[in-house]
Amino acid sequence: MKKILILGAGIYQVPLIRTAKRLGIYTIVASIPGNYPGFELADKVYYENTTDYGKILAIARREQIDGIITTGTDVAVITIGKTCDKLGLTGLSFEAAQIATDKMKMKSRYEEYGVRTAKFRRISFDNQNYTETLEELRLPLIFKSVDSSGSRGIVKVNSADEFASARNIVLENTRSNYFIVEEFIDGEEFGAQAFVRNGEIQFILPHGDYIFKGDTGVPIGHYAPYDLDPEALEDTKKQLRLAIKAMGLDNCAINADFIRKDGRTYVLEIGGRSGATCLAELVSIYYGYDYYEKILLTALGESVDFTAADGQDPESCKGVPNASMLLMSSKDGIIISQEDRNPENENIVEVKFDYAPGDYVRKFHVGPHRIGHVITKGNTLDEAVSALHTALDNIHIDVDESAAE
Repeated sequence: MKKILILGAGIYQVPLIRTAKRLGIYTIVASIPGNYPGFELADKVYYENTTDYGKILAIARREQIDGIITTGTDVAVITIGKTCDKLGLTGLSFEAAQIATDKMKMKSRYEEYGVRTAKFRRISFDNQNYTETLEELRLPLIFKSVDSSGSRGIVKVNSADEFASARNIVLENTRSNYFIVEEFIDGEEFGAQAFVRNGEIQFILPHGDYIFKGDTGVPIGHYAPYDLDPEALEDTKKQLRLAIKAMGLDNCAINADFIRKDGRTYVLEIGGRSGATCLAELVSIYYGYDYYEKILLTALGESVDFTAADGQDPESCKGVPNASMLLMSSKDGIIISQEDRNPENENIVEVKFDYAPGDYVRKFHVGPHRIGHVITKGNTLDEAVSALHTALDNIHIDVDESAAE
């Protein structure tokens, strides 16, 4: 029986764990202690921080694992890269993992390889005169932690008066001694999922994004297909291919964030793992196969076929339209009740509640504040989106703000 080490036991790793179990793979999960649903599903659990490379490598050696993987989070990607290099496992390299989890390294590579991206500057936290450096950029700006995920440590600023508060927010959400500031591109945000296997891109699936407008845009849902004319689609694929080459990504899933302005696609950032917010499910529904299975088998070094279920080349495939949205609370408090009042509907793929009545939840601000999700499909995108909004209307969650901590 092959062994897979899965880093993380949260909501976005649960489908990975379940799929591994279904395939008869021995699942070892490593995560810091907490109320994480993946613990009870795994064959074996280690309560360790996934960023502690030394301890994770020791576990990998002790268990004689055949592969190491995560989904939906950047936190453990460097550990995966180091472990793959050290043990000769299939996955992204340590160098690529460093680039994928450090926005400054990423942007520098983009600049070097000619990837279209926003103009940026590196700012040290001990630089007291950083405002002079930022005079070279045009407002509004985005202040970003270079090593955070889930939209944490990212703040849009419209004037110099907001610099200090934005800098402090970034400081609270980073382990680095510097951060990045880039020009804000006012356009349409969208993304793509992709996969690289042995140096070859297996598919590129652009998707639309539903964005929550807070301090900055936070993705709260997605849909596919995303309507791009042939010229725009080719431009997007060109920029993604350039970015993947610049970062040296291989044998891993790709989560890409773009913004489109004046007919041109700009690369915001790319992760060397599958996206969160139901993006692995989006790929699975669209192509008609279990994407988690493909991710797992690749990590185990097996040959994987990414041809769509109907036999079509994924690059030209007209897949199954689908859409998803997070469930969110508009306030901090305790869940009093929650109910899915949707009648049975073949176009509702999944309604999932992350919490139960009596649990404390946060007012939505960033991705980890989610309290559930809804996924739908249809014969057309309009049908899938209509099913999504109908399903959301039939979900009722009552949160008692007076019980907030």
